[in-house]
Amino acid sequence: MKAAVLVFPGSNCDRDLAVAFRAAGFETEMVWHKETALPDGVDVVGVPGGFSYGDYLRCGAIAARSPIAQALKLHADRGGYVFAPCNGFQILTEAGMLPGALLRNSGLKYICQTVDLRVEETESAFTAGYGKGDVIRVPIAHHDGNYTCDEETLKRLNDDNLIAFRYVVTPNGATDGIAGVLSPNRRVLGMMPHPERAADPLHGNTDGVALFRGLAGALVSA
Repeated sequence: MKAAVLVFPGSNCDRDLAVAFRAAGFETEMVWHKETALPDGVDVVGVPGGFSYGDYLRCGAIAARSPIAQALKLHADRGGYVFAPCNGFQILTEAGMLPGALLRNSGLKYICQTVDLRVEETESAFTAGYGKGDVIRVPIAHHDGNYTCDEETLKRLNDDNLIAFRYVVTPNGATDGIAGVLSPNRRVLGMMPHPERAADPLHGNTDGVALFRGLAGALVSA
């Protein structure tokens, strides 16, 4: 199993994500944003949190047009897995790889805390390690985490069971409490919380481990 973690100017969770992948058994390689291709044999691409390009235009907007972004899209189009927490989720919406947009938190303040998430869908490699309805504790750290979409998109997400996680108590104003969404083929997951920060006993919480192990398990059994 092989993972690639993209690195943009301003990424600050790339190493956290790499550590979580490696702990789940992935050979992991860091990929600089100016590269135009992913390493050979990559099964999953991690798009990390942080402040890519300083969020100087919109969160994730510049990264979505970086040289590596086209390779990321091709990987997803071929059915490859993509996991994108926080700024990574913002990048995927800006790239058109996931629907909706991430706006400023409803309170207009940066939020850094651990929140309760409810697992809404287990028919994906990312969520198969949980039970539907499980409540897990995962950190958030964002200023622009207010997931927003129109009514038609919300209906489609609900009808197609593409909402992976919801906040038990919504901290940022997100539409319908949405914390994470899946692509139609369930191989791309974007979410604002950081399961890679809940993947080691030293973090004080290991509720994120099942996500990485579930992904590894899906690849081993494929």
